[in-house]
Amino acid sequence: MPTPPGPFTGRTLIDLARDLRDGSTTAAELTGLALDAIAALDPGLNAFVTVDAQGALDAARRADEELAGGTDRGPLHGIPVGVKDLIRVAGLPATMGSRHFAGYVPDTDAACVTRLRRAGAVIAGKTTTHEFAYGATGDRSANGPSRNPWDPSRMSGGSSGGSTAAVAAGMIPLALGTDTGGSVRIPAALCGIAAFKPAYGAIAPDGVFPLSRTFDHVGVLASDAAGCRLAYAALTSPFSATHSSTASPSGAHPSAAPPSDTRPSAARVAWLDPAGLFDGDARVTDAVRAVAGPMEEVRLPVGAGEELREIYSVVVSCEAAEVHAERLTKAPELFGQELRERLGAAATLPGWRYVRAMAARERPAAAVRALFDRHDVLALPAVPFTAPPLDQRAMDLNGRQISVLTALFALTSPWNVLGLPALSVPAGLVDGLPVGLQLVCRPGNEHLLFETAITRAG
Repeated sequence: MPTPPGPFTGRTLIDLARDLRDGSTTAAELTGLALDAIAALDPGLNAFVTVDAQGALDAARRADEELAGGTDRGPLHGIPVGVKDLIRVAGLPATMGSRHFAGYVPDTDAACVTRLRRAGAVIAGKTTTHEFAYGATGDRSANGPSRNPWDPSRMSGGSSGGSTAAVAAGMIPLALGTDTGGSVRIPAALCGIAAFKPAYGAIAPDGVFPLSRTFDHVGVLASDAAGCRLAYAALTSPFSATHSSTASPSGAHPSAAPPSDTRPSAARVAWLDPAGLFDGDARVTDAVRAVAGPMEEVRLPVGAGEELREIYSVVVSCEAAEVHAERLTKAPELFGQELRERLGAAATLPGWRYVRAMAARERPAAAVRALFDRHDVLALPAVPFTAPPLDQRAMDLNGRQISVLTALFALTSPWNVLGLPALSVPAGLVDGLPVGLQLVCRPGNEHLLFETAITRAG
């Protein structure tokens, strides 16, 4: 049975910003709603590993006092937010989803959390991550699996599964995640919300536990693309609080409106045939294509999909093995079995494969640059099928047995390999479960990416 909708279901960040400034609600009221929803709904979803009720209420009170005094920190001011348990929040446990870090409490914030605080956001707690973020299923963590609100017997996706489930269930309106091969976009597609992975390095990774330093990105999750755009702006724009007792005509902070360069533009959008990356469920492809609308179809060169998967797999495996080398030697028993086996296999890869994979990135990068010479945005599904059951690791698709772990990353990881901005937005249902439309652009064309999502997918 689907999880009952939480208080933020159907309420966008823009709605909440307006309500805060026209006096319809307060940050304390929003935070109270979030905490009550977490208490009621999270036992069935396991989206949160730590809830900071007192800290959140104190932060909400300060946010209300600032607004009442004429200080407005922007559209996230007073908004309850969840933070993936891979990201440091001073004074809150950071487990990385692993028994290795049981009891660890950092005393400093990650750079992205500092940004959230400066923007006036209220941190409600830490959300469940797949163990050390090394998995797209979300069902392997020291505190148990995060579950899909559409059907708790199914995967949320991962590794940012807790952040996604919390937003999708309406417990909170916004969350931070990380994305090394699709880890905000995959669960967002499977759970029916929006997620944005910026260009490589756009949001500083300082204070975020690494999986693959070459491909790691910090990402954001919200109910819709407009919410992701607001959060991305708050995390990347120079900080500026207004000091005025008069709200803008819309009832929201001026920065809640898109900048002038994000006016609807005639973006050249092309459908990237997903079969060139991975041959998925045709019903999912058809549903996503219908939402995307009519457009020219383009393809990657033959073999590009396999090459991108090989690059991704080798680089992530080698870099993850380096991150965990000492832990794997000194305390292997503290890893879950699946991750221990994956890290053990990764540690056997020869160095020449890593060097070759890093050098090979230029070939698919050149092919994608050629597509962007003629198009501004590429559209394709985010995930090639709907959410599998918890713990499923193999499935029959189009008459062949496939690895669920490999297939989940197949359409999202290429854009981590190439460091490109990518956004997933809801694209309807197949068999009663969500599917996602993924949009990709060059760095610098993020405004076209968001406008395409808003105009085509709502």
